[in-house]
Amino acid sequence: MGRGRPGGPCPAAVQGTSGSSALSKCSAAARGYIQDRFLPLLVGRRRRRAPLVHRGYYIRARAVDHCVQDFLLKTQRYPRTQDVGLLHHTVVYEVDFLNVACQKAALIKRTKELSALVGDTGGEGLGVITFSGEDYKLLGVDLSELSELERALEEAGLDKEIPTLFIAEVVLTYMENSRSDALIQWAAEHFSQACFLLYEQMHPEDPFGRVMQQHFSQLNSTLHSLSKHPDCEAQRRRFLEKGWTECSVMDMNTFFTCCTPEDEQQRLQALEPFDEYEEWHLKCSHYFVLTASKGVEPSWTPLLSNMTVPHHEGPVRMAGSITAAVCAMHSEVSGLRRYGHHSVLIKPNVVLTTGGFGEEDGQHCRMRNFHVLIKHAGYWKAGCVKKKNPDKKWDERLYHTVSCLSNSLALVVGGRTSPASAGLGMLWLNFPETYNASDLGDITVDLLSVQPAAEPAALRWRHSTTEVMFKGEKYLFLYGGRSAMEPVLGDWYFLHTQELSCTVIPVEGPVPESRHSHSACSWKGGVLIAGGLGAAEQPLGSVFFLRELEHGFQWQTVETHPSLIPRYSHTAHVHDGKLLLVGGVWFHSSSVPGITVLDLMTGLCLDYTINVEQLEWPLMLHNHSSVFLPDEKELLIIGGGGNCFSFGTHLNPEPVSLSLSNILISH
Repeated sequence: MGRGRPGGPCPAAVQGTSGSSALSKCSAAARGYIQDRFLPLLVGRRRRRAPLVHRGYYIRARAVDHCVQDFLLKTQRYPRTQDVGLLHHTVVYEVDFLNVACQKAALIKRTKELSALVGDTGGEGLGVITFSGEDYKLLGVDLSELSELERALEEAGLDKEIPTLFIAEVVLTYMENSRSDALIQWAAEHFSQACFLLYEQMHPEDPFGRVMQQHFSQLNSTLHSLSKHPDCEAQRRRFLEKGWTECSVMDMNTFFTCCTPEDEQQRLQALEPFDEYEEWHLKCSHYFVLTASKGVEPSWTPLLSNMTVPHHEGPVRMAGSITAAVCAMHSEVSGLRRYGHHSVLIKPNVVLTTGGFGEEDGQHCRMRNFHVLIKHAGYWKAGCVKKKNPDKKWDERLYHTVSCLSNSLALVVGGRTSPASAGLGMLWLNFPETYNASDLGDITVDLLSVQPAAEPAALRWRHSTTEVMFKGEKYLFLYGGRSAMEPVLGDWYFLHTQELSCTVIPVEGPVPESRHSHSACSWKGGVLIAGGLGAAEQPLGSVFFLRELEHGFQWQTVETHPSLIPRYSHTAHVHDGKLLLVGGVWFHSSSVPGITVLDLMTGLCLDYTINVEQLEWPLMLHNHSSVFLPDEKELLIIGGGGNCFSFGTHLNPEPVSLSLSNILISH
């Protein structure tokens, strides 16, 4: 049983990634994500990582443990008690850079608990064998030098005729492709009963993948395998072509859904306050776990046994593409690099953006300032909006909603500061009734507190607030979301727009599954609800219409064909009987969501890619806001992005314009 790290053109940089990884694993163990009482002994200093990083290292450890335990059980290398803490006739050969192996060997020797665990036999001193225990051998060898590797393993006593598992966690990708291919082929050819476990990155060319690649390039640790083997199928072909007879591979979203018991999923989700769902699912879609075997009877297939949840395979069928262009601006854009914000058309060609997390005064922070975009003579002009009462607390909220109720009045509902805090209440935004592009520097907004009877209903975020009509009067339909106490909400309220009181209006029909991060649009006096993230942190593909009746409302399911791909964190608009879904996150890792057009009369669902060749930077279409200008059939996308695991934060730097006239032609 072996595991290792490679050499290559820049081993020091690769070793640096190992140290950072160890700190993250230790932080995850301290919070209960993984059980490993020996990690603190191997890591001298402690550092608390973010919940997103904890989840990332949890899923890696979970996948490796799942496959290793399956290997040990299939090859009967556990004792009869099947106690996972006791291995029977199993030797671990760990391969690392020579200087790293020497440091680790010295640490084991001076740490009494570690030395007792592995049973120091004093068998080192043969050059590359830096530590020799009863069932643990630590070798200082460059994995890319196969002749040296083979000689070292022979000296350490490896038996090639017994079942052997090779484990490579983010290892082969640092090697030149020719060398990693040679290692894969060597393992298949030289061991009679061989299994291989690989955990690595993939999908280098989508927005998250580009940020990921840039991160490793800046560390001088290029991920070589991504260009030649960019996805699951390419990796599977790679192993089959190099002599392995069985090979299964899946991304980590699929692994978590299909190979992790439901109670374990719930345990993870309850460990600490968490609100970075998009970043978690994107991270999982860019890592895969692969298992391959050769000469093992019966076949070793740990990734197939528990696959009970259907998931999308193959590429999404696209009906066409839409070109994205940076908005034509009269003035430099500042303050719109943000996510978790809200943008609303407060009057024709005037867009107000509030809240979110982003870049302000050169720092990343929760956004304090409001911004406005005004379109004049085909160009947009951007500016910061002054608060009439600057002492009035805005609360710097994320994931709120803003509903424009008149030419001068908008209502802010909900939002949060941190995921551990209670949701925030309501605020009125009072702005001038008339102004034009030349007034930009003088626009002021007055913040007014709201203490309606409905205030408790507003204490949520990632919800929707949509205008509906009932018996000729306006109401705001407040639906779904989440709170500090409830990870997902499925309730709703009708707020009368004048006194903001909760009004009881009968609703019949099948109640939608609880959700947050969905989209909601006004249509025919009612509301269209699409997608969202459900109670199990799974994207939803359902569309519901809350239809006005004479005595109340009725939930109706909107049938689509083909089925709408489940998604969340998208935005939506209705135009001429068509529902437009913009961006978001889905588990279909072969592509990222672009624009989906759902014909509400026929149910026909068409997906369009977004052509980003005119943009110099990755366009991340989640946690964004969008505004649709019906006369021009133009879609304005503002902000978007977020943390890209431990690879840095990406914020779309400028507003983007999409012309939808070609796809909105009436049939």
